[in-house]
Amino acid sequence: MRTLLSTLALLLIAGCGPDLAAPSGRDVGARVADAEARLAATEGGRRLAQAIDAHGGLAAWYGAGPLRFRYAYTRLDSTGAPAGEPLDTRQLVDTWSARAVHTLAADSAVSFGWTGAQAWVAPAGAEVPTNARFWALTPYYFVSMPFVLADPGVTLVLAPADTVEGRPVDVVRATFAPGTGDAPDDYYDLLLDPETSRVRGVRYVVSYAAFNPDGGHTPETLMLYDGEQTIGGVTVQEGFRSFASATGQPKARGTLTELASAPETADAAFGVPDGAEVQPDL
Repeated sequence: MRTLLSTLALLLIAGCGPDLAAPSGRDVGARVADAEARLAATEGGRRLAQAIDAHGGLAAWYGAGPLRFRYAYTRLDSTGAPAGEPLDTRQLVDTWSARAVHTLAADSAVSFGWTGAQAWVAPAGAEVPTNARFWALTPYYFVSMPFVLADPGVTLVLAPADTVEGRPVDVVRATFAPGTGDAPDDYYDLLLDPETSRVRGVRYVVSYAAFNPDGGHTPETLMLYDGEQTIGGVTVQEGFRSFASATGQPKARGTLTELASAPETADAAFGVPDGAEVQPDL
């Protein structure tokens, strides 16, 4: 299996064909330079840049092309016991253009995704155990910490240091410019190890309109990352535990497995497949 770094080297040398989802080496270089300039302009941005470097760097992250992984999310009751079956999907995600395809682990004939403009479910009429538009990129967003916070439209502020599970953490708060994504009123507190700059977890709220019809956002959640796995020099978590920030009550746990780069992915893989049903807009 090609590593992320060896794939990046090939892209930088040869570029990518127009039918592939992976970006060209030139495009990767331009986006990385733009991100580095923006991050260098603020204290919060500079701290995020340290975390990105500690996890392998933006060039390796973008240059690898799409990612494949399996993400299993299990809701918990107040005692910490499973409250139903896991939301378990195998995912193909375009890290460059924020598109995704999910296939149900329990039934590979059922899939859903996001094209960058439309959410869809296939085959038409199939039942999926989640809101397809919301969940299409939600796991990826947490998997991609800290890289995704280098995107345009994100405001980064270095917040006061804190303590989580008895250990100190540095905190970078991310908020979003109006019109950024489906939920610009979200915020994320990225929790960083002060010595290694690796991500320990994130505190966040969800302002997605379909879940908050009267406006506002959900109560804050604390998600703690467990373990590390590295592919081609890029390091992400192995799993997570989440809790209600206010009470410490367990909310969910999950695992990230089957991680692999997929630079050979055709751009057309992220379109609406034949026989799919396009979901209504927000």
